[in-house]
Amino acid sequence: MALQQKINIKNRRASFEYEFIDKFVAGLVLLGTEIKSIRLGKAGLSDAYCYFSRGELYVKNLHIAEYAWGTHYNHETRRERKLLLNKKELRKLERKTKESGLTIIPTRLFINDRGLAKLEIALAKGKKLHDKRETLKRKDAKREMDRMKKM
Repeated sequence: MALQQKINIKNRRASFEYEFIDKFVAGLVLLGTEIKSIRLGKAGLSDAYCYFSRGELYVKNLHIAEYAWGTHYNHETRRERKLLLNKKELRKLERKTKESGLTIIPTRLFINDRGLAKLEIALAKGKKLHDKRETLKRKDAKREMDRMKKM
């Protein structure tokens, strides 16, 4: 079997906008052309979010580009996709989002060792403006320390 490159698509904006409380790894229900596009690295998580509908978890606005060699059977780029989690995890997430105003954000899309597409989601709380400023200060300080270490 050929050595395949690791696909690891991250949502960098999510860690700036939200404070992560808990993380889960969920499977995705995909079409054939969608998994081929993901393996080529043609996906984006920037505007994606998760919501519950009839006890099931879906991800919305997850952009997976059309497969270049797909025919008229090609997929829609921003369709809703079902996430696969255990019932226990689904109940926990649904309870937390309803009771305390938390949200579920996709943070990373990757392909595991078996070749399956997985989505890492996080139970998150939105940051206030002063929290965002604090995050920027910490990043700047870390960057300065790294520069001083190199010299």
